[in-house]
Amino acid sequence: MNPQTMTDEQIHQLGIEALVNQLGLLGTIRFLRQYGTGGDYSVDRYQWLNDLDVKTLAKQIQRAHEEKGEESCV
Repeated sequence: MNPQTMTDEQIHQLGIEALVNQLGLLGTIRFLRQYGTGGDYSVDRYQWLNDLDVKTLAKQIQRAHEEKGEESCV
């Protein structure tokens, strides 16, 4: 199927099927529940990232790469 010609309903169904195939039923439910709680993502994002600056983010990325034994891209 070509996503450009699919209806929204078809895209939704295919997306649910892909989630179930990759995550299983319980994983899919947990994933979808994250987006069904309502709220305002923009407000939440500012609360999560309020004190995060570019240097701090770069250090976190570097640390994550080091912990995985990967070469850093930063």
